[in-house]
Amino acid sequence: MSTNASPKPAGAGAVTIDDPRRRRAVMLGVCLALMAVIASVSGLNVAQPDITVEFGSSQSGVLWIINIYTITLAALLLPLGAVGDRWGRKPVLLIGLALFGVASAAAGLATSAGMLLASRVVAGIGAAMIMPVTLAVITSSFPAQARSQAIGVWTGVAGAGGLIGMFLSAVLVDVASWRWLFVLPVVLVLAAVVVAVRSIPDSREAFAYGFDFFGALSSIIAVVGLILVLHEGPERGWTHPVTVVSLVVGAVAAVAFVVGESRREGPLLDVGLFRQRGLSSGSVTLLAVFGVQAGVAVVLYPFFQAVLGWSGLLATVAILPMALLMMVSSGLAPKIAARIGGRATMALGIALGAVGLALMALLVSVEGGYPSVLPGIAAMGLGMGLAMTPSTEAITSSLPRSQQGVASALNDVTREFGTALGVALLGAALTAGYRAAIGPRLEGVADDTAATAREGVSNALAVADAAGPQAGTLVTAAKESFVDGWQQGMWVGVGVLAVLLVLVLVRGPRRSTTSDSPADAPADPGVPADAH
Repeated sequence: MSTNASPKPAGAGAVTIDDPRRRRAVMLGVCLALMAVIASVSGLNVAQPDITVEFGSSQSGVLWIINIYTITLAALLLPLGAVGDRWGRKPVLLIGLALFGVASAAAGLATSAGMLLASRVVAGIGAAMIMPVTLAVITSSFPAQARSQAIGVWTGVAGAGGLIGMFLSAVLVDVASWRWLFVLPVVLVLAAVVVAVRSIPDSREAFAYGFDFFGALSSIIAVVGLILVLHEGPERGWTHPVTVVSLVVGAVAAVAFVVGESRREGPLLDVGLFRQRGLSSGSVTLLAVFGVQAGVAVVLYPFFQAVLGWSGLLATVAILPMALLMMVSSGLAPKIAARIGGRATMALGIALGAVGLALMALLVSVEGGYPSVLPGIAAMGLGMGLAMTPSTEAITSSLPRSQQGVASALNDVTREFGTALGVALLGAALTAGYRAAIGPRLEGVADDTAATAREGVSNALAVADAAGPQAGTLVTAAKESFVDGWQQGMWVGVGVLAVLLVLVLVRGPRRSTTSDSPADAPADPGVPADAH
């Protein structure tokens, strides 16, 4: 395959890919790798009952098997993103793909819960090598005129990949078994390796300073601690010793990271850059957008399965319009930003997302079923896609070319934190609203049955048969109370997006982020310009 790439001397940083055919091949390779990573985040959720039965694991044990992948991925993104900048993005990508592929195959062949857990840890390490490199390759090697559109495609895959992965996983579990869930990532990895070897350029940067081991270690501890708080708080309770210790350790490590990085020459991440409009507003936008998206998914699934009585596969199909519209609007976002600017595009997407949440709060009903939530789902998908692309570009264009792996990792860490935070926040709002609404509706129901019904809509439906003559009343009360809790959760999301909208309008990027591209930005200031 011919290419017009402009190679630099040995040890140089950027390789600009001018050939459109090679850029398309590179995009195919990075999207295949990204889809493998993203699909593995949520794919195993649909197999919880099967894994519990096969290995005799507890529910908490199965949740650890699922969550350990996400925690490992989030913790290692920043350090391994920096490693990619130094060692070379292509070799780090290929090593990550190899680790991820082998770990996925081992997970599919696991003979015990311990083996499955270990495989997920190794897969998380590989994923942390893959994910930041996929975006860094685009931002460091695509010319300015092609970069925005490529980031839009990457953002669409990153945003919608989880939902599409859940759909494919649900199909595999229904027609085969949970072990087949790991065939999909292995196939994607093999295809990505073939494309990467042939088409993805190797780019690495020269640095005047050594690797920041203190920043790497403190960032790992901070991310693990704070993610654990968001994972364990809703499950164990916010005052449980595990939750409190995780919060303290994570907070102390985060403070140490900020203080240490602000004083160090050649830090892993220059925290002073957060004073820039692009980096701060882009990070906060991704945090909130992914949080709301994840929180809405937590609310939608029990509505479809418990209230409407749908299967897991049908429930996943029902959410696909959000994913598809998100991918479409992510691709359109760069063109819209070129006309009205990055800040206006972000604001438009946030406003559309808020409208979608408001529609779901106002229109949802037990009798209305799926049509009552479809307009809100559609508006959410369009809005999230429009907001994510300029936010991602705002982050990557705020850091120099030599740190595009770190910029990409920061983008990814923000997404992971937003997802965990959104699940905790909207899930808590839904639970509180449900319990407040169902209490007055349980008059005449036996105390033990009523106590179980207060735990959640699925619990209420499970014990309805034991309620005797009150069974019908209990089912109706549970479903209507869930809708009340749903509405409370949606209005919380509207409030979050309203605050975000004001922030973006006041502190968003001053202009389209395309003009602030990393390829045109100075590289590591400690290295002479001609070395890059």
